[in-house]
Order: sequence, then structure tokens, then C-alpha cells
Amino acid sequence: MTEDASDPTDGESADAETEESAADASAAEAGATDPEAEAASNASNGQTGDRLVARAAEYDEELAEDVAALRGRADELEAELAAAEEENEELTNRLKRTQADFQNYKKRAKKRQDQIRETATEDFVERIVTVRDNLVRALDQEEGTDIRPGVESTLEEFDRILASEDVDTIDPEPGEAVDPTRHEVMMRVDSDQPEGTVVDVYQAGYEMGEKVVRAAQVTVSTGGAE
Repeated sequence: MTEDASDPTDGESADAETEESAADASAAEAGATDPEAEAASNASNGQTGDRLVARAAEYDEELAEDVAALRGRADELEAELAAAEEENEELTNRLKRTQADFQNYKKRAKKRQDQIRETATEDFVERIVTVRDNLVRALDQEEGTDIRPGVESTLEEFDRILASEDVDTIDPEPGEAVDPTRHEVMMRVDSDQPEGTVVDVYQAGYEMGEKVVRAAQVTVSTGGAE
């Protein structure tokens, strides 16, 4: 009976070499960078496409042409997709920059408005304190002194300051029609004035430009004079 001369360790060695080669291949694949992996994938896809065209040509030339055309169209679509993604990224970055610029503009505009408001307030206060100074001087006059001329002069100065701020007095004349947006009716009284018109002004109002700061308080005629 003939003995088997083969060494049982040969099969184990071959298996070990195969496993080692597979492990090396896996390690090499895992160590590849993303661009390298992408390039390898593209190359692999290209080779696969070439093999498909070659195999199709073995059976049908027309089919091979169709496969080649589809492959070309796929390449075009991939290029268009890459271009669209690049354009989308550029537009997104541009939008972010525009939004940041707009936010900065809003902050600057608000800061300017605050500065203008502060400056306007300071200017108005500087002028209004002069009126107060004149009133204090009038009250400091000796008892029995006629201070009416001084008060009238101070009132005129105060009115000039209001006019410079585009502030007008709402002081309707008797018989003037009531304007609900500018007049506040305090009461209705019998009068010779036409019904629904102003009889007297209890307290004048003020308006700044087209905005009513304070409505004038008025009495209104019922049209029934005794």
C-alpha cells in the first residue's frame, strides 16, 4: 500500500498566504483616502462600462452602440450634476454673505437713527431750558411788578421753538366743524352756533406734521339756543 507523500502543512500554508493577501488588500483599501477611493471607483466604473460594451458587441453591434450611447449620456449627467452642486454651493455661500451684509447694514442704520434721535433731543432740550429760565426770571420780579409782558414774550419764544419742530396748535374757531381726528368733545351745550360745530375750546391741542400729538378739547353746539 502506497503512502501519500504530500505534506499536510502545504495546504495550511497556502490557506494562510491567501488569508494574508486578502487582509493586505483590505488594509490597503481601508488606508486609501477619499479622493483616491473615488478615483478608483470611477476607474472601476469606466472599466465595467468598457467590458459591457465589449460583451454587447460580441452579440449585437447595434446593442453595443446603444450601451455606449447610454454610457456617454451617464457621463454627461454626472458632469452636469457636479456642476450643479458646485453652483449650488457658490449660491449658498453668496446668500450667506448677503444675509450677513444686510444684518450689518441694519445694525449701522439703527445706530445712526439712535444718534440722530439723541442729537435732536439734546438740541430741543437746549432750546426749551431757555424758556424755563425766562419764566424763573419773571417770577423773581419784585411783588407788584407787571410780569405779563415778560410772560407774553416767553410764550412767543416757546411758540417759535414749537414751530421750528413743525408743531402747530389746534385751536378751532367757534362755528368750525368738529373733526373727530383732531377734536375731543367734552360736552354738548345749547348755542347759537350751528348744531355739531365748535362752541368753545377748553384746551388747545397740538399736531406735529400730520400726527396729532394731543387733540383739542372742545364743547359742541346742540343747535338749540334758548
